[in-house]
Amino acid sequence: MKIIEKYQDKINGVLSTFDRIIIKGHIRQFYSPSGKRHFLSANNILYKDFGSYANNVTEHLKSHVKQLTDNLSRPYIYLNSPKISKESTALQVLNDNPIESGLICTISTVELCSSLQVVPDKETQKLELKNVNRKCICFYFYFLDPEFGFMHVKLQSWFPFMIQVYINAREYLAKKLDKEGIEYRQYDNSFAYISDVERAQEIADKIESVKLTGRLDAIAYKLNPYLSIIQDTFGMGYYWCVDQCEYATDIMFNNREDLEEIYPSLVEHALVNFKCEDVMTFLGRKMHHAFQGEVVSDIKKRPQGIRIKHRMKSNTIKMYDKYR
Repeated sequence: MKIIEKYQDKINGVLSTFDRIIIKGHIRQFYSPSGKRHFLSANNILYKDFGSYANNVTEHLKSHVKQLTDNLSRPYIYLNSPKISKESTALQVLNDNPIESGLICTISTVELCSSLQVVPDKETQKLELKNVNRKCICFYFYFLDPEFGFMHVKLQSWFPFMIQVYINAREYLAKKLDKEGIEYRQYDNSFAYISDVERAQEIADKIESVKLTGRLDAIAYKLNPYLSIIQDTFGMGYYWCVDQCEYATDIMFNNREDLEEIYPSLVEHALVNFKCEDVMTFLGRKMHHAFQGEVVSDIKKRPQGIRIKHRMKSNTIKMYDKYR
C-alpha cells in the first residue's frame, strides 16, 4: 500500500489476517422436497405423525444439552430478552467462575428460525413437510478453546437443526504467537505491537489452510445427539459454509502522536474522494443499471476513535483508529 510506503518511518509493523468469522452448518436435504420425503420414508414417519415425532426429538435434545452442561458443572442460563447480551453474560460467568479451557456456560433463548412443519398443500390436498418460519429454543454454547480462544456455537433445537459457529482468527493467531514465544500487545481486537511481524504474518497466512470441517463435525456430534440418525439417513451430516467473514489489516504506528498527525487527512480523503464506483470496484462489482441497492459512506466518532465506513448492501469497508 502506498500509504505504508509514504509513512514507513512512523510505522513499526503491518499485519493482515482474518478477523471474526461465522460458519453455518446446514442439513441440505431438509431444504429439498425429495430430501424431506426420503427422510420420512427412511425413518418410517407418517406426515401426520411428524409433529409429535419432532417434539420428542426436541425434548431429547434439550435434555441432552442440560445434562451435558451439568456434567461439566457449568451454568445453564435462560435469557428471556434479546436485549440482554449473550456474550457479556458469558464473559461475566467466566469472570465469576473462571476456567482455563472448555465450556464456559450454556445459554438458551427463544429466537425466530426456519423450521420444518407439516402443512396441507392447497393444490394437491395432501400433507407436505415444508420449511416455515417459527420461534424455537436456540442454545448458545460458549467455550474457551485451546486453539481458537473465546468462541461460541449456536444450535437450533428444532428441525432442521441449523448450527452456527463463531470464531475469532485474531485469538487463534494470539494462541500461536504464545506458543512460539513472540511478544505482542493487543488493544480490543487488534494488534498494537508484535516483536516479530514477519513470522506473525507467516502464521496468519496459514489460517487459510486450517482444516475446520473435521473439528466442526466433532463439535456438532458432541452437541447434537440426533446427528447420528441424520448421518445414517443421508450418509452425511452438516454442510459447512462461511456466512460472515471479516478480514482486517492492522497498521501499527510507533506512537499515538504519529498517527494523529496524518489520520484526519486520511479520513477526509476517504470521505471526499472515494466515489460509488471506487467502493464497488474494491468489492469486485461494477456500476450497472440493474444494481438494486445503495452505496453509503458515513463517519462516526466512537470512544475508540474515528471510524469511516463505506457500505454496499451487506458488505462494508471501514477504517478506524484506536486509542491506546
